[in-house]
Amino acid sequence: MGENRGVPEYRSITALDRLIDDLAVGEARRRQLGMVRGELLRALSRDALPVGARRSLRRLLEQDALGPYLRIAESGALRARLVKGGRPPTSQPTNEARKHCVDMLREAIGLPGLRLGGGAVLLQPTPEFGDLAALRNHLDQNLTGYLSPGRARLTAVLALILDTAPRSGELVALRLSHLTPDNRALYIERHPQHGSSRPTERDWFALSPLSRAALSRWLPLRRELVERAHGTTKLWVSLRPNHTGLLDDDGRATLRPAGLPLEENGLITSYRRGRTHYDLTRLLPPKPEQLRRAVIAETPPTVAAAAARP
Repeated sequence: MGENRGVPEYRSITALDRLIDDLAVGEARRRQLGMVRGELLRALSRDALPVGARRSLRRLLEQDALGPYLRIAESGALRARLVKGGRPPTSQPTNEARKHCVDMLREAIGLPGLRLGGGAVLLQPTPEFGDLAALRNHLDQNLTGYLSPGRARLTAVLALILDTAPRSGELVALRLSHLTPDNRALYIERHPQHGSSRPTERDWFALSPLSRAALSRWLPLRRELVERAHGTTKLWVSLRPNHTGLLDDDGRATLRPAGLPLEENGLITSYRRGRTHYDLTRLLPPKPEQLRRAVIAETPPTVAAAAARP
């Protein structure tokens, strides 16, 4: 991160460089972190932050240093380059990205997130592992060729997340009856997070051509798997036999056939494995929850028209 020319070296910035280098983030987020690093360096060189923030990364990321930093940065005074001869205030998207980066850095060293911007607690950032449009295009291209059972299921899961942004628990709760006969809409019950007083929301959501195509590849395969396992109405089922974790009297594991309902842990595990196995690390964040938030941030899922309801 070479912008040290003419600027004193600080132990906190050296430690920050190591921290950023070790973070598993996409290129867009890494550029944002580089912006924050440069702004913090300039703030330190101008004596705008507490003296202790020069020597300690933890002190640099404590609230008494970050408060002044964020105010000065949003004013534009820490810009690396002039804009039309001046340093105007930074944009709202830049301000939000800066706050996400600050919380990411704090969490990486074990500090809790701050209440920034209107008193809302920043959630875990959604690393920009490529544009969501690029992910949609990638999935659409895959649907034109052969798909292994695992890839067919993952493609359908990802397509529904891109359309309706469900939580993992809401995904595994889906049944065939939650789809319209033509697969043009999906019924979802949105359950509030633990501790929230918000009521459960229920509605139908329109599905894109991508989701309909992905479901057309997954549903016939699902039907074959379920027939072998004597039936379930759950949308997502296992692909391979697995065991219950219990041993019989002879010390052998009790096997369960493929085609049984997929549990939430199984769905999350299949997402993580598929992300690596199918070379999606540049397009997918590590967790499905991060993808869900990215979808919501891009554009809220739209409710299906009344005509799409069964």
